Amino acid sequence: MSGLLALLDDVAAIAKVAASSVDDVVGQAVKASSKAAGAVIDDAAVTPKYVHGFSAERELPIVWRIARGSLFNKLVILLPVALLLSAFAPWAIAPLLMAGGTYLCFEGAEKVWHAINPADHHAEDLYKEKLSDAHLEEKKVAGAIKTDFILSAEIMTIVLSSLPPGLAFAMEASALAVAGVLITVAVYGAVAVIVKADDVGLRMAAAGRHRRTRAAGKWIVRNMPRLLRLLVIVGTAAMLWVGGSIIMHGLNEMDVKAPYQTIHDIAVAVAALVPEAVRGFTEWFVTALIDGIAGLAIGLVVLLIVNRIVAPLRRRFAPADREPTEKAGRG
Repeated sequence: MSGLLALLDDVAAIAKVAASSVDDVVGQAVKASSKAAGAVIDDAAVTPKYVHGFSAERELPIVWRIARGSLFNKLVILLPVALLLSAFAPWAIAPLLMAGGTYLCFEGAEKVWHAINPADHHAEDLYKEKLSDAHLEEKKVAGAIKTDFILSAEIMTIVLSSLPPGLAFAMEASALAVAGVLITVAVYGAVAVIVKADDVGLRMAAAGRHRRTRAAGKWIVRNMPRLLRLLVIVGTAAMLWVGGSIIMHGLNEMDVKAPYQTIHDIAVAVAALVPEAVRGFTEWFVTALIDGIAGLAIGLVVLLIVNRIVAPLRRRFAPADREPTEKAGRG
């Protein structure tokens, strides 16, 4: 009997340690995921455009296909690469972050440029009108998964760099995996809610039993286009802010300290002009604003290089029967 009690005591102790480890993994994953908030917001804001234009019954299946591709990107491809980097080439994490940050700046600058010059999309839209719905769905899903790969790589690298040094291999792998799943569920759960909100609003407006329900449904339908436009703006701002911030921090870590230090000094100087209660927020806001401006400047330079050098070379050496349906440089 005493042996059985001792065994049960050992099992309880092991279970307690296991539970503690699970709590640690989830805690590390959530904490590290929060550092990737900007890229996550960008991911959630970018994805709804890939569902736009399809019938209501195809919206959720398309979101699910993209979500599965995102999980594959994070867990099957990027997780092993992140662990290999952490083990054998930690010095490469900062340059990779900066490369991803440059891509985010490029994406954000491209959105700003297209907002100023909407005619740039005209040829692409005419071509897409000629595609069948099935072909267009396949093309959009593939494009969404490719874009997600870049954003997921950025997210996973940020999460990896945010984990405390010296973690055991199993803990690090588990934290990265949990973070990848949590972020994917959060992003594509939000996307699913966004793309179906107008259908829910229509049903509420048409079949609601109470006047307030019908009014709420009409309000949702009326305001969803505004929400989607706001998401595009927020996503673009997040791209530029996160991309610029990553590049500034990366340069600072590589001993090019002047840009980072200058931004910090400006933010501190501006924060000193406001009441103490809002100084912390003011310093953060000024830093984010300047990072975003720097990100836009960097992105416009990359966009110029892509459009004036890369795109002509790509057209020159591309097969003659290939349709240039997408902007050069887009993932």
